[in-house]
Amino acid sequence: MTKLHIKKGDTVYVNAGEDKGKTGRVLEILVKKNRAIVEGVNVVSKHAKPSAQNPNGGIEKKEASVHISNLNPVDPKTGKPTRVGRKADSKGKNVRYAKRSGEELK
Repeated sequence: MTKLHIKKGDTVYVNAGEDKGKTGRVLEILVKKNRAIVEGVNVVSKHAKPSAQNPNGGIEKKEASVHISNLNPVDPKTGKPTRVGRKADSKGKNVRYAKRSGEELK
């Protein structure tokens, strides 16, 4: 399995596609498909059949996945999109950091 530059909970910037320029929080990562579901980005209308939870059915709005190559993490210091680097911390564990400011990404 390859290492991805974003994780669940990261704030990301969309740098390509219909929602270019938007930012949102990563809700889920689909590792095998190299895609992520981002809050408020790529919202689609889904037709729902009537069920026990939704007796009327209807049209629901929900987020669809976005390819991770179209996402960049937001630098915690500057608030702008950045690339990600990896370096070992004092305990020898790899940590992600923002290339723009050098700040550690949580």
